[in-house]
Amino acid sequence: MNKQDLIASMSELGQYTKTDADWALKTTFNAIAAALEKGEEVRIPNFGTFKVHKKAATTGRNPHTGESINIPASLQPKFTAGKGLKELVNK
Repeated sequence: MNKQDLIASMSELGQYTKTDADWALKTTFNAIAAALEKGEEVRIPNFGTFKVHKKAATTGRNPHTGESINIPASLQPKFTAGKGLKELVNK
């Protein structure tokens, strides 16, 4: 399912126009992204948790030259599925 399929599904399930469903999806994604940008967690009961994970600096290798390179520390967005979503998927 891609974004347009998701918008169409939201439109049908919620009896909204596709424009309204698109706006709701964009607004939801923007709100989640804004919270993660501030370092906050977003918990949606029975669905999952979005949070920021600190990835430590590491040393890697350039596959073309074999030269060692330093990979700096970074922040990565992570999603952990909630119990309800896991149960639904494993039916």
